[in-house]
Amino acid sequence: MGHRTRSLSRADVTTALAMTLDAAGAAVPYRLCGTSAALLQGVPLPAGDIDLLMPGRAELDTFAAALSAFPRLHAAAWMPESAQYFARFAVNGVEVELSTVERPAGSDVLECVGEGPWRHHVLVACGSHQVPAVRLEIRLATELLRDRADRYGPIIDHLGVHGFDPDLLRRAMDACDVPAARRQPVQNLLVPGA
Repeated sequence: MGHRTRSLSRADVTTALAMTLDAAGAAVPYRLCGTSAALLQGVPLPAGDIDLLMPGRAELDTFAAALSAFPRLHAAAWMPESAQYFARFAVNGVEVELSTVERPAGSDVLECVGEGPWRHHVLVACGSHQVPAVRLEIRLATELLRDRADRYGPIIDHLGVHGFDPDLLRRAMDACDVPAARRQPVQNLLVPGA
């Protein structure tokens, strides 16, 4: 949703996210999603912003109020076309987007919908914070669905080196209805030597 003008480094994301969390305190549950979640987990990707998922509108409003010292780029508002409540701030020159996604989910392994981000996450150090970031298996399924090879390639490489949960990855690809042709790049992960 952002108006990305540059690719963020891991240091950009870490600094802006730590500043955001310092301002917000620990009062509101959230999940780090999107490309910045992968970048913070060590995957070298071009991130354009920081996406924070909130469990509901009240939590988003509380989090947004805590960020009131930063420039507000988009006031919290309902966006019916994407079924989300959304706000955007600029923190240290980085766009930080807060959103809810309010549509039904038939699965617990989708990145930003339903229970997926709340059940399948890892804690990643960011300044003095432990950030709950969605698991890379779920992030990979999203990028495969979008057919963004520049994003899914580095995630596949990272998972191949650092390990992953093959069942979670299969379930996430099934839940996203990733076409068979787009699953081919992960075959070597799921079936070594394939």
